[in-house]
Amino acid sequence: MKRSTSTLLMFALLAATPSVFMACSDKDDPIEIIDNDIRTNLKGEVKDGENLVLESGTYKLTGPLIVNAGGKLTIKPGVIVEATPFRDGEEIRYIAVAQGGQILADGTKEQPIVFTATNKVQQAWGGIVICGKAPINKGNTANAEVSGLPYGGTVANDNSGILKYARIEYSGYAYNAEKEFNGLSMFGVGNGTTIEYVQVHEGSDDGFEWFGGTVNTKYLVATANEDDQFDWTEGWNGTNENWYGKEASSKGNRGIEADNNSNDHLANPISNPTIKNLTLIGRGQTGSEPQAMKLRVGTKASIDNVVLSNWSVGFDVEHDEGIGYVADGSLKVTNVKFDNVETKSKGKKTSPGKDDAGNDIPGESVDVSAIYTENEAATGAGNGTDMPTWAEGWTVGL
Repeated sequence: MKRSTSTLLMFALLAATPSVFMACSDKDDPIEIIDNDIRTNLKGEVKDGENLVLESGTYKLTGPLIVNAGGKLTIKPGVIVEATPFRDGEEIRYIAVAQGGQILADGTKEQPIVFTATNKVQQAWGGIVICGKAPINKGNTANAEVSGLPYGGTVANDNSGILKYARIEYSGYAYNAEKEFNGLSMFGVGNGTTIEYVQVHEGSDDGFEWFGGTVNTKYLVATANEDDQFDWTEGWNGTNENWYGKEASSKGNRGIEADNNSNDHLANPISNPTIKNLTLIGRGQTGSEPQAMKLRVGTKASIDNVVLSNWSVGFDVEHDEGIGYVADGSLKVTNVKFDNVETKSKGKKTSPGKDDAGNDIPGESVDVSAIYTENEAATGAGNGTDMPTWAEGWTVGL
């Protein structure tokens, strides 16, 4: 049942209460909150039984927007959510979906949903955080490094909603070196969730990062993000197709940074995604030795049909577990086309310990060329190093 509560929302905003959503109901049907009175002050909480609907046009995100368990945030095609500038001491702007909440942002190629900022610079706001109930290897549950919301559990098919035909721009606010937003952070997100046709552009940290979970993805674009374009850790297992990552000419670290668990390389579930059709374009062979893929601390992966262009190193495998997975075939990349890649692969065993000065002794170098097979006919994300046709019309910066 659809009921507008715009008058209540207006009173809530005028009263400057911590929560902008005041509607309630004694009915079983969720209340659908219409957006008329929150265009210039979007923040607060979507509570259990509420469905906040952003119908059209631009909304100013002025603080954290949290979708609690039982709540829904529905965003219609063509909507722009624009984070406003903040001063020291003010709340960082971000959108977070708690366990049991849902975001239903289902855009179209012609009318993508855009999450952006008034200031078109990196770190202009946080980004989007989704917390689900799917398995992780950090413990049964944990708390997200940004937002502090719990995540993880045993529900592999948990459904946190839909994010489709959407762009996330100028995100990645950093509280400190250990606590920094990505563009899209997926904490224990389940495979009932739809993540398709999403771009993260000009973020200051990673574009996409998976912290465990089982969510599958298709048609992801990561461009000009300052750290890694794609990053996974904590036991992520998902099936993925068509990723395109491209670094800016002057910044960017890795195309993929992949971990299992830095404290326990054998922690279960072990990170082991499947990825098919992948293009990663670097910024050339610079002194910082950018790597197309850094695979370490015990991750596995199965990746096929890959184009790597403009990197110092193609595959950099670290630690004994990863070296063993290359040997037994559980860490493998097949049908790879190298274009302007100086070193195709290199490997290093786990450090044997520390020297008398307390510094880590470098691990022994080892041949890991068995990680890849080559194929000059590989097409990667669909069009080699060029923009894939599926990215036309809804992306920027390509």
